[in-house]
Amino acid sequence: MYNSFFGLHHNPFDLTPDPRCFVPTRRHNEALAALYYGIRWHKGFVVVTGEVGTGKTLLLRCLLRLLKESKDISYSYVFNSRLSPAEFLQYFLADFGLPTSGKNKAELLLDFGQFLVSRAADHLTTVLIIDEAHLLSEELLEEVRLLSNLETTDDKLLQIVLVGQPELDDKLDSRGLRQLKQRITLRAQLRSLDIHETTDYIGQRLRIAGANPDGNPIFPIESIATIYDYSQGLPRLINTICENSLIAAYAKQSKTVGPEIIEGVAKDFRLDAGSLIAAERPALNEMDLRRVANMLIDSLTTMREPATREARLDAVTTGREQL
Repeated sequence: MYNSFFGLHHNPFDLTPDPRCFVPTRRHNEALAALYYGIRWHKGFVVVTGEVGTGKTLLLRCLLRLLKESKDISYSYVFNSRLSPAEFLQYFLADFGLPTSGKNKAELLLDFGQFLVSRAADHLTTVLIIDEAHLLSEELLEEVRLLSNLETTDDKLLQIVLVGQPELDDKLDSRGLRQLKQRITLRAQLRSLDIHETTDYIGQRLRIAGANPDGNPIFPIESIATIYDYSQGLPRLINTICENSLIAAYAKQSKTVGPEIIEGVAKDFRLDAGSLIAAERPALNEMDLRRVANMLIDSLTTMREPATREARLDAVTTGREQL
């Protein structure tokens, strides 16, 4: 609606998690690197947690896009964690293309074990990705742990990714799941952005959507400060405020989104300035993760541009060879 008015190609702050709009902040770089590194180098269990609105779904979409570009990786993505253990097993086996009809649990597990061994013999990687993992019952989390027993003497046959809200950390800290917690090899946390990252986030989103970087800023610095006050750096709230502010500015035929427009949107959405607590930056110190992060950002940037599939794969392969 407002795109041509602001000189944009598409909505820069659409709430749909589109990998083309991924902005590589330090926190998201580290989390994406941890996920990809853990999968590619067969680390077993990887856990990523983050508060509501920190960008977990977009991060997963970026990961899935990278995995689709890899010929040697097959994955199952479980996005509904409100399943019984039997339903869960049937769901992800069917997602891997295995027949499940009329088979009991023992038969399903036997088939899956043979499937993993066959893929491992061909040097192929198999991944189970579970979103909204904080909603998994302890019983189902224990079933997930037992799946990690499918391994050889020198390799994990199944790579498992758990992504969820901070409640997942609380569950994993419980005594009943201490065996699962001990098997986690990589953990990352997504936190809210600081004011500098919020400024960069808004600017990059606009540039990806086609905004002229040399033109007058659509969001002046005082407006960005107001956005930060009401969003406290949560990407989803930043998107909501910016999207609705652009609509309001367009209605007023204003090329600049002033602080008063931000205030009006915040009032409509009943947001209170400073009502959220900005968290500190998590620490992931492995140098390998930093290298993987740089490689993944280059790869995702390449995917935004018209390019052959071979060229995109080469970007990932080159990064792997540098490790």
